[in-house]
Amino acid sequence: MKRFISIFILAMAFFPAPDANARTNGWDEVFFKANQAYREARFQEAIQGYDRLIRSGPRNGHLYYNLGNAYFKTEQLGPAILNYERARLVIPRDADLNFNLSYARDQMRDAIPQSQGFFQAAFFWLDSLSMGELFLGFAVLNVLFWGILFIRLFLRMEWTYYLFLILLIFWLIGGSSFGLKWYQARSDDRAVVLKKEVSILAGPDVRDTVLFKLHEGTIVHHERSEDGWSLVHLPDKKRGWVKSEAVELILTNS
Repeated sequence: MKRFISIFILAMAFFPAPDANARTNGWDEVFFKANQAYREARFQEAIQGYDRLIRSGPRNGHLYYNLGNAYFKTEQLGPAILNYERARLVIPRDADLNFNLSYARDQMRDAIPQSQGFFQAAFFWLDSLSMGELFLGFAVLNVLFWGILFIRLFLRMEWTYYLFLILLIFWLIGGSSFGLKWYQARSDDRAVVLKKEVSILAGPDVRDTVLFKLHEGTIVHHERSEDGWSLVHLPDKKRGWVKSEAVELILTNS
């Protein structure tokens, strides 16, 4: 674990701080104790600390990253990849995170490539930007775009026309990017297998036929849940039922 103090300062600068009650109840103390536990190889203690902070505060990519590292140190590959993926939703360009996630994926037993649609290929930059960054960028473009329209009401010079065209193009690209990112976030049904090995069954019953097996860290797509079971599918269209406790959605409501 590196740069605990700097990460903490950045987190406080760019993410809303927990409310006064949370801070009074020892948010800072829990954070530093979790970091100390990690440095001293008390990884289970660190996991408990980071998990407590994540549950009590706003979504913070660095906390998910730290939690993923702690899980990886305890050889819990599924929860490690789950939290790395959650961190990537918030800090997608973090070099340490992307390296650790790539290394963790190399340890997986199931090499299942994720399919990429047309829009994902066309808007290739979306994976490198968070929802917050796209929102901020589109907000700035909105100000500039409507600003130049307002200027053109009083100043019909040639340069304002060309600037308008340029801003129009960027405004359309920015709006489309933000809209697509929002849709991706709303429809993100990816889940991670948490158990060492799970059986995918033909139906939601332990007596049903085993169709195939999956291992920890594998990313599946969650369709629906029913009586403690989850229907999942893979990019190659294989699908079946698994106990809900064996998988967890990447996207959270926090």
